[in-house]
Amino acid sequence: MSARIDITLTVNGERVTRSVEPRRHLIDFLRAELGLTGSHAGCEHGVCGACTVRVDGEIVRGCLVLAASLDGAEVMTIEGLTDSGEVTDLQAAFVARNAAQCGFCTPGMVMAAADILRHHPDADRGAIREHLSGNYCRCTGYQAIVDAVEQTLAARKEGAR
Repeated sequence: MSARIDITLTVNGERVTRSVEPRRHLIDFLRAELGLTGSHAGCEHGVCGACTVRVDGEIVRGCLVLAASLDGAEVMTIEGLTDSGEVTDLQAAFVARNAAQCGFCTPGMVMAAADILRHHPDADRGAIREHLSGNYCRCTGYQAIVDAVEQTLAARKEGAR
């Protein structure tokens, strides 16, 4: 049996302490240890974006980060983002635009799109496409996803007036 490391994280606002194997990736920890299966393990090489989560406010690929390296960190998964209400309007836009077809990429795509909404409220279609370019979708052709993000940005701007 390999040595284990004790870590304490705040996941979706809840403090959790666990003993983890040193080489366990964050996505595997979230799914297996905490039962948070909304984020998906896709390519396991950091290419597809299905495992996108927030760590200390920044989006990261959960398959590239070791859980043991995150002692003291704050992690937000798609479950936490949804529960917080932060992306309710974005989710509605995804539904309205049919931007979630098979659904496999959707959690990671919503995490990346939420990052645009938080940090780039004036993003145009080109900037939206660029920001989402690290998240692969085989079903939609991205048009509907970009439309949904653009719609949400416009609605939030209108609501801020």
